Amino acid sequence: MPLGLEIPHLDLSRLDEGEFTGVYRAWLDHQVLLFRGQQLTDLDLITFSRRFGNLDWAPVQETGRRFVEGHPEIYVVSNVIENGTPIGSLGAGEAVWHTDMSYLERPPKASILYALEVPPAGGNTYFCDMYGAYESLPESLRRRIAGLHLKHDATYNSGGYVRQGVAATDDPVNSPGVYHPLVCTHPETGRRALYLGRRRNGFIGGLPLAESEALLDELWSYVEREEITWAHRWQAGDVVLWDNRATMHRRDAFDPGMRRVLHRTQIQGETAPRA
Repeated sequence: MPLGLEIPHLDLSRLDEGEFTGVYRAWLDHQVLLFRGQQLTDLDLITFSRRFGNLDWAPVQETGRRFVEGHPEIYVVSNVIENGTPIGSLGAGEAVWHTDMSYLERPPKASILYALEVPPAGGNTYFCDMYGAYESLPESLRRRIAGLHLKHDATYNSGGYVRQGVAATDDPVNSPGVYHPLVCTHPETGRRALYLGRRRNGFIGGLPLAESEALLDELWSYVEREEITWAHRWQAGDVVLWDNRATMHRRDAFDPGMRRVLHRTQIQGETAPRA
């Protein structure tokens, strides 16, 4: 089924069990779901998110601030500065293609992003179907990467900022991170997906650095193709839910003088990615 689906006329704060079952099935089928016109409190967002599983606490932002006060499950994505301090993370620049928190042993299985304030232009988010990316690989390339593991760098976030408590490095061989299979089997759908995380400091274990770099460049060339991507232009009140196990996403830059405030929750992964 195609990547990305808008589901209209649902109030996420009032879903009954039958409606939620339909949402969950659509999420597995389409990987990314959009719900417009939502009016959620932070507690509503947390309550809806928990229907998918236990929630991770928000990671420490580059400013040292972590979460919405009183709600450690909610991560603030924003360029707004109040009293000289950013209220959130990732600023107004471009965020490169990535899978959320893939440098963890058990990355989150899903992310939910709720738009409170958005600029009139820019800041669009793009999603990539990693089932489709894998299925588009030539058979010879699929055989070549079978059984290989990729180190997912823990140095930089998707905005290019150094993570809290980590020293900056651009040495893919020795940078901190964890290894996951390059090709993973989705634990619920059984489908196989390419699992790349992000490009910077990526390293394929057991290969010379030059060979790893060349192979990763080849794999990444299959990612950003129109037929497997879905673009979203934000409106205030939008909620977007995506499957972190089978997608990547990126964000356009926008005017830093315009306010953009979104709240994000992440659902814990039950298992580490497996081949």
